This record gives sequence, C-alpha cells and structure tokens, in this order.
Amino acid sequence: MPSKVSCLYVLTVVCWASALWYLSLSRPTSSYVSGQLSLPIRKTVKTLKNGTFSNIRTRTLNPHAFDFVINEPKKCETNTPFLVILISTTHKEFDARQAIRETWGDESTYSDIRIITLFLLGRNTDPVLNQMVEQESQIFHDIVVEDFIDSYHNLTLKTLMGMRWVATFCSQAQYVMKTDSDIFVNMDNLVYKLLKPATKPKRRYFTGYVINGGPIRDMRSKWYMPRDLYPEAKYPPFCSGTGYVFSVDVAELIYKTSLHTRLLHLEDVYVGLCLRKLGIHPYQNSGFNHWKMAYSLCRYRRVITVHQISPEEMHRIWNDMSSKKHLRC
Repeated sequence: MPSKVSCLYVLTVVCWASALWYLSLSRPTSSYVSGQLSLPIRKTVKTLKNGTFSNIRTRTLNPHAFDFVINEPKKCETNTPFLVILISTTHKEFDARQAIRETWGDESTYSDIRIITLFLLGRNTDPVLNQMVEQESQIFHDIVVEDFIDSYHNLTLKTLMGMRWVATFCSQAQYVMKTDSDIFVNMDNLVYKLLKPATKPKRRYFTGYVINGGPIRDMRSKWYMPRDLYPEAKYPPFCSGTGYVFSVDVAELIYKTSLHTRLLHLEDVYVGLCLRKLGIHPYQNSGFNHWKMAYSLCRYRRVITVHQISPEEMHRIWNDMSSKKHLRC
C-alpha cells in the first residue's frame, strides 16, 4: 500500500500540473508592475525572539519589515548542519525544485555531514499559486516564504530573507551557499574540495565567480541601473548571483549591514555593496560558472556550478555522474 507521503506527493504533482495549465491560459506571467519594486506596505519592525539583531541601535534606512508566512524554524535544532543551501526560486518552478530534491539537493546524499536545502520565495499575486506552494511545503518542509511580492525586482529581498533565516534559525552551521533553481551543483567538489569538512571553519569568507564591472545605463537592459540609485561609475567586486558560498557568520553581517544600506534591485551587486561596507573581499573561484556548459563528464567533474540547466538535464547529468564515478578522465 502506498504511503501517505507518496499519495500526497502524487496529488501535489497533479495539482501543480492542473494549476499551471490553467494559469498559462488565463493569467499574466508578470508578478511586478511597471518594472518597479513591488513592496507591500511596511509594517512596524519587530524584535526577533532570540534577540539576534537586538544590538542595532541606529535608525534603519532599509528595514526588512516582512513576516515569514511559511517557515521551517526547527530545521537546524536536532542536528547541526555543515552546509545550508539557499535556492532562489519562483512559484511555477515545481519541476525544478523537485529535480533538485532528487539530485544534488538531496539532504540524505552524505552520511558524514548534514546538508540542509531551502527554497526561497516571496508571495505571489495569484492566490492559487500561493496555495500550491503551501501544500508543497507541508510535504517536503524545505520552503521559506516572506510576505513581499515575488518578482525579479525583489530578488534582493529574497536573498536577504535567506540571510535573516540563517542568522536567526541556523547560526550554528558552518557554511552557506546561495544559488538559483536552474543551477547544477557538483556537490563533491563543493563539499570536499572547496569547504573541506575536516578543516577548521573559515570566518568572514565569501567566494564565487567574482565580477568587476560597472552599472549599465541603457534602460532597455535587464540590468539597467539608474544614476539616482547608484551614481558611481564602478561596482565593488561582487559574486555572480548564480552561485556563491560564504561562512555562516557573514549571513548575519550582511543582513545587519543591509538595514543601513539603500536597497538595489540587482541582488548580487547589492550583496557586493554590503561586503564592501564590511571590509570583506570576495575570493575568485573559477569552479563557479555563471553560463551554460555543454555536458561532458570530465568537464562537469571539474566545476562547482553550471548555469541554465533544465530539470530534465539535471536528472540526466546527476545520474550519469553518479553511475560513472569509477571512470577516469
């Protein structure tokens, strides 16, 4: 007889398929208005129960005054994790989330260390999608949602939510990775070649694919940055938002710094600004790729991340690499 969880999972998949088919016919895909930040009315800033950020005494410029509407506050209580993986995703990406759960994001992959996988979302303007995500959360317990509007222009809020969650509920972890739902992660390289669980944990550590660039002033660009928001000619060094890794102490440092740093919609640039304020310089690591690579077993064995991977490709790559570990390149 199939288990209760199996039945719920099958029901969730069927519901997701039906909901997405309906939405594709009758609903707009845009979740923000006129390309502007879509923020709900600010609430009074609440003091966190554990007092993690209670030592902030100055007036906040950018109060992160949002509530968790879906949360997993006890996920780190029973067993201290080595690594927390924060994955930025959207409501319609159920297939991508499930592919990650079944491949590189499987929390049971390693027996010698504990890894936690969390998917980060805001609230959708469509209540049907919000309800589907709530049902998914009840099955997998790996989703965190705050009540800002989920949109491209609010990706920074999504990342700050992840930083806040780690600092509040999982500060005993050693490392954190932030990545996206279309990224393939070579977990063996990430865990054993980069982070090395047997070594002393690093502090004030941040690494990824470091970009040295400046703002794009062309309004037609996806990465357009108005001069009134950022007048400088150059950005500080920042890591591509497709994937970066940092020591757990940096999560709280970035979150606290963000409270006094003007919000920018380009998430990776904004994190770079916070790092500059903190005096933390990101380390370049060529294993983080922010572009798509044609699959080759030997090529993928050398990297940490690869961009623009579909759920189908993720399964295929994971299965091939897992079944051919004995082959030499």
